[in-house]
Amino acid sequence: MITAIVDYNSGNLRSAQKSFQRMALEVGGGDIIVTADPDQVRKADRVVLPGVGAFADCRRELGAIDGLFGAIEEKVKAGNPFMGICVGMQMMATWGREHGDHKGFDWIKGEVVPLTPSDPTLKIPHMGWNNLAQTPDHPVFDGISAGDHVYFVHSYHLMPATPSDIVATVDYGGDIIAAVGRDNIIGTQFHPEKSQSTGLRLIGNFLQWKP
Repeated sequence: MITAIVDYNSGNLRSAQKSFQRMALEVGGGDIIVTADPDQVRKADRVVLPGVGAFADCRRELGAIDGLFGAIEEKVKAGNPFMGICVGMQMMATWGREHGDHKGFDWIKGEVVPLTPSDPTLKIPHMGWNNLAQTPDHPVFDGISAGDHVYFVHSYHLMPATPSDIVATVDYGGDIIAAVGRDNIIGTQFHPEKSQSTGLRLIGNFLQWKP
């Protein structure tokens, strides 16, 4: 089994690679590769799309590599497990509203909008640890409970048009969408590779997930 972590010049992938490799060894999750090659993505059994920075920049960098997004979408349409992390999750939406209107993948109907906490003393970006307030009966969240800590760095979040696409939330002056998903796709606004034991558990679950 091969899990492809997509490299499209959107941040340092070292910590993600190390965390996925660690859990692949622990759960028998096969090989972890970091690649920008569409053919390598097509050969993979699972795909992970990280993302750091602004929505439009990530979308542009991904589109600049010929055939890469097409290969990712082929795997998703074929039913292979897919995980988006941070902006990789946000790009699953229909629209990103960061510094203009930018088209996403339209896999999760909805839009990426600014955080607007009800408490004006809460800082934006939302940075650091927060407790999960809602977790579902979802295989990727097996063994993860409300109150478990995960790590965030973001100023925007994905608001799905369909409430059933919300997988997990946190409270930061109101609900913030922490994870979304449906069918064979899952996305986390937080960084599982930086979320210590909770994040490692989630990664291990993803590597064993059979949608």
